[in-house]
Amino acid sequence: MTIDREQVSKVAFLARLELTPEEEQQFTTQLGEILDYFEQLNELDTSQVAPMTRAIELSNITRPDQLESYPQRDDILANAPEQEGDYFKVPKIMSEN
Repeated sequence: MTIDREQVSKVAFLARLELTPEEEQQFTTQLGEILDYFEQLNELDTSQVAPMTRAIELSNITRPDQLESYPQRDDILANAPEQEGDYFKVPKIMSEN
């Protein structure tokens, strides 16, 4: 699988990153190498390997979600590039196809 500068540029745009042409080239090369490595891993027969989510066991200490009001909500929304009512308005990045 290959990746080109146009794809890197698009991802950078969606992530709101400003990359120089040199950085675009560097990331294109690096991401291409990462994808090549995954292609190598795809050649391995893993049919007898049990699926797992992590290589080592981890457990997180979490708290229950609790709805809390935030008194400075209007201040936060005022900093948004766009808002719609009480919500942040963001550009659509996925198509319906």
